[in-house]
This record gives sequence, structure tokens and C-alpha cells, in this order.
Amino acid sequence: MISNMKTLCVILIFSQTCNGILYPRDTETRETKVLDGVWHFKTSDKMSPDEGFSNAWYSTPLEYSGDTMLMPVPASYNDITTDSKLRDYVGWVWYGRSFFVPSSWAANRVILRFGSVHYTCNVYINGKPAFNHSGGHIPFEADVSEFINYTQENFVSVAVNNTLTRYTVPQGSYIWQQASDKYPPGYSTLEYEFDFFNYAGIHRPVVLYTIPRHISIQDISTSTRVRHNPTVAELTVSVQARTDDMFQLGDDYQCDIQIIDAAGLEVANSSSCFAVLAIQNPQLWWPYLMSENPGYMYTLKATVIAPGYGKDSYYLPIGLREVKWDNSSLLINDEKFYFRGFGRHEDSNIRGKGLDLPLVFRDYNLIKWLGANSYRTSHYPYADEIMDLADTLGIVIIDECPAVALDHFEKPLLANHLQAMTELVGRDKNRPSVIMWSVGNEPRSYRNDSGEYFRQVYEHTRSLDGTRPITLVVNADYKTDHASQHFDVIAINRYFGWYSDSGHLELIQNQTLSDLRHWRQARGKPVMITEYGADTVTGLHMLPSMVFTEEYQAQLMMQNFKAFDIARSEGWFIGEMIWNFADFMTKQEARRVAGNKKGIFTRDRQPKMSAHVLASRYWQIAEQETFIERKPKNMYLFQPQVSIVSHP
Repeated sequence: MISNMKTLCVILIFSQTCNGILYPRDTETRETKVLDGVWHFKTSDKMSPDEGFSNAWYSTPLEYSGDTMLMPVPASYNDITTDSKLRDYVGWVWYGRSFFVPSSWAANRVILRFGSVHYTCNVYINGKPAFNHSGGHIPFEADVSEFINYTQENFVSVAVNNTLTRYTVPQGSYIWQQASDKYPPGYSTLEYEFDFFNYAGIHRPVVLYTIPRHISIQDISTSTRVRHNPTVAELTVSVQARTDDMFQLGDDYQCDIQIIDAAGLEVANSSSCFAVLAIQNPQLWWPYLMSENPGYMYTLKATVIAPGYGKDSYYLPIGLREVKWDNSSLLINDEKFYFRGFGRHEDSNIRGKGLDLPLVFRDYNLIKWLGANSYRTSHYPYADEIMDLADTLGIVIIDECPAVALDHFEKPLLANHLQAMTELVGRDKNRPSVIMWSVGNEPRSYRNDSGEYFRQVYEHTRSLDGTRPITLVVNADYKTDHASQHFDVIAINRYFGWYSDSGHLELIQNQTLSDLRHWRQARGKPVMITEYGADTVTGLHMLPSMVFTEEYQAQLMMQNFKAFDIARSEGWFIGEMIWNFADFMTKQEARRVAGNKKGIFTRDRQPKMSAHVLASRYWQIAEQETFIERKPKNMYLFQPQVSIVSHP
């Protein structure tokens, strides 16, 4: 019998992908075709996990291989059926569907892009191995032109494995039990330390798109400096092209760059592939509630032109803003910024971690209703579509890679961690909403070897981007932590009154303030709290309050608020993020009742008492800011006729 892990190691032997940096967009030189919808789906026999490979399920359309079920894409497969075996399945599953490609595409290169597949996948086109990728939560793509038929139907097969190992990011352990009177033959489980469900499947859109055959845009990088009195935005743009063997970079080659405002007017241009553009009196990108027009976006149109070989155009949304930081503050466009937000999850009923646009829009309406201005992508990169809305609405993001609860800081893990940061920065480096990178959450940073490990992670991330601060979210004690000193912002998770001194609300203010001050004194850097909170069962009320009641969650929050206000008044505390925005699913264990209940909203996005308490808090802080006169008149995304009250 071949274990999942042996198969995982053996099968990943064909061509690697490149990071899907530029989101697929229709332009005058590019065309897209979405492959979302209904796919065929089946699992491998747990006693023979490699049967899909040994029986070549990829050689014909998947439905020809025997019994299959229908599965929606994008979605996690776990909660779609009523079968507990599929919900908790670990190992190889297979997806397949057929599609046509227009014959007009034959003159171009055809790229196949997956927004996210968790965790490892092999992709086959028309029965041939095309590419593979390991690492969920981030897009990947490859040129599949050589595999495509333009005169008949094509089929794609995707083998997906959710197994995690000591060296994956995040980590997990595949446990095989010896056959006994306790366990049947072949019994196994996947164990992991992170506190959310290991949802699996094709989680985000699958897109075919074309690029010109001989020359095309591979990447665009931007950064902004803002000068005041008068206001000028200096936008640095770098355009990178890719070519085929017929065209050499030494041949004639040029770029055309245009910056276009929201009204469609050109405000700057250049004929160079690297340019520094001065934009006079720009509309700066501001966070929500820092401007009457938060999230203002320009369009960067880039065109590469090679006479005799063709051209390619791409339209990149950009925002003009600058982030600065020192040992006490974080500033956006030279205004001090204070985080009012929360941790979140990509998690919902039935879809799991699958992209659900109606839910995404509901979430952003709730974020604005709260008066929040930020969140952390705990504990992995979120979908492009979610990030696009953050850009457009002015919601600030701490962008986190999937390195949650890391332990055993060995070289193979470090290599995968650095790759995860490379892919994350590569995808999101142009987003104005992203103002900080987080390289991980709650590692075992009390271990001595964590210090050198995270020094290397910091230096690698800094080499990728010098325009944003970098943090590591820690839960170790300041006296035993070996990692946080390498980072620009100290971000800590603390659950006083919950995981320690449970039920003792009277201790929270003193314990929180004391801990925050110790971190400040020990590190001399800006400090923020990225998690605090309490599990709360909706509708459970008691007077006086007790743990798990709505009253207790609200009172715990208010005791923390007192500490936050004092720390903020001392000039070095830069933000507060409650855990969590909404209830979410976890693995089954005695301390969780159908998931983690620390949300201020239920899993179906209805408010608990705590949501109203937090909204009152966040609106009060917003009204104290000196820039509140720039507050938007309309607080709702799609109901501009509705006026919001001063305090929800």
C-alpha cells in the first residue's frame, strides 16, 4: 500500500508553474474564458490512494473512469454532500470537465490559471501532464498552448491532495494507526495545530486566457511617493515583458504607459518601460472614513510594442498612497493611521473556503456598518476578488501568508515559507489596500531556532518590497519570544479573561495594559493587538454574565477597550483587531461546538450583541480623528439613498 505522502512526493515530477501575478482581464490583446461551473468529481480509494494515477484517470474525461459525482467549482468539496467521509476526507481527489477553445485563439498563447487549489495539485490537459503546484491560497498558472485542440473538445483533469506535512505551509501530520481492537486496518487521520478547518478543493475561479504569442506583459510593479504643499504623487512604474524564441530582448522594443483617472482622463504618460511619473494634485488613495472619497483608484494602461512581432496591453488598477513607519507610528500619506478592525476567515456555510461573491459583498457592507477600517487576512492570502473590493472601498489590509502555528524550524520548511512570501508579495505588491505584510501567525517563537529562522524570512520579504512594514503575529511571552525583534511592528494575540483567568473580567484591563507596555519596553517599536476575544453562543444570555454568553463577550471587549485607550494615549499603540469577524468552522474537538464562536457575527453574518458594541466603539474613534470632516456621506456599498445614523 502506498501512503498519501509517498504518492504526494512521487507524483509531483512534471513542469512547474509560475505565480499568477497579473489577474486575467479582457483587453484589446487578451481574451478570457471562465471554466467555473459543474465539474465531475471522485475520490481515490483510501486503501489505494494512488489508484487515479495507476489507472490513468487523467487519460480520458473523468466521467469515463467509472462512477463520479457532480461538484461545483469554485467551492470546497467537504460540505457539499451529506457524506461525513467526504467532509473529513484526506488524500487525492479528482476533478474533471470538458471545454472548447475558439479556433481564433490558435494564433496566441493560451494560459490556464487557478485562483487557488488546496493544497497540492497536478493538472492534465487532454490526458497529458501539464503542470502542478503546491501551496493553497495563492494563484498559479502555466502556458498550455501545446496541449490545446482548437478544432475539437478538450478536457482537463485535476488531482488535488489536502495532505499537510512537517514542511508544508501550514504544517500537518498524517497519522497512520496500527490495526488493533481500537483501529481498523488502514485507519489514518490528518492532525494539525491551526484552529480552522482544513477545507479542500478548487476554491477560486479557473480561467483560460490568451496573451500574444511573441511578446506580452509578464509583470508590472508600482510604488508611490507623496509630496505635500502642493500635493504631488511620484509614481514609479516598471513593466516586464516576456518573449518567445523568435524575439530577442535586444531587438527593438518599447513600452507605452498611461495613467488614467476615474473619469477616463489621462493624467500622465511615458514611453519608457521604467518611469517615474509626477502626477500633480492627485486624488490620493485614503482608507475608509479618512476621506470623502476613500479608495480612489486610477488605471495604469501598459502596452509593450515590438515592431514586426506585435504588442500587448494590460490595465492595472492602482491607488496613489504612501506608507511610512517609525518606532511609534504608522502613517498613510503622512497621516497617522490607527487600525480599527478584526481577523477574518474565508469561511461560510456549504461553500467552505470557496469564493462566494454575494457573501463577500455582504461582509464589506458589514465592515462599513461597523465603522471599521481594516482587517488581517488571517491566516492565508484571500481571493483576488476580495482584495479588489478592499482596494476600491478603502479597507486597509494586513496581508498574511499561510504560515500559521509553525514549529520545527528546518530548512525545507524555510524554503517553502520563503516561496510563499515570494508568491504573496508578487501577487499583491501593487495593491494600495495592503499596507503591511504578515509572515505568519503564532509560531512557536519561544524555541531558540525560531529567531534565526524568522530573521531570514524578514530579510527575504524586505528584499521583495521596501515600501511596507513587515510583522509577525506572536502569542509567546515577551520574555521568551525570539522572533519579533526582527520585525517593524509588534503584533500580539492575547486572550486575558478567556484562555487565562477565565471568567475574571476584573483582571483584563490591568493584564492587557501591562502586557502591551512590556512589549513596547522590550522592543521599542509600534505595538498593536491582532487578536482578543471570547467564544459566544448566539442567544445565550445570563445575568450576571458567564463565559460563552453574549453579555460576557461584550463585557470582555469593553474591559480591553479601557486598556487600549490608555496605551493609545501613550503614543505607541497603533491598532486593535478583535478575533473574529464571524464564526467559522474548525476540526472536531471537545473545546469547539461546531466551530469557533468568537465572531461578532454568526457564520451566516447576523450580529451578536458584540457587533453593536464594537460598532459603537469604532464610530466613536472615527469621530475623534482630526480628518473626520472628510467622512463619506454614504456608508453603504449599494444603498446610497440610505443614510447611516451617527452611532449604529
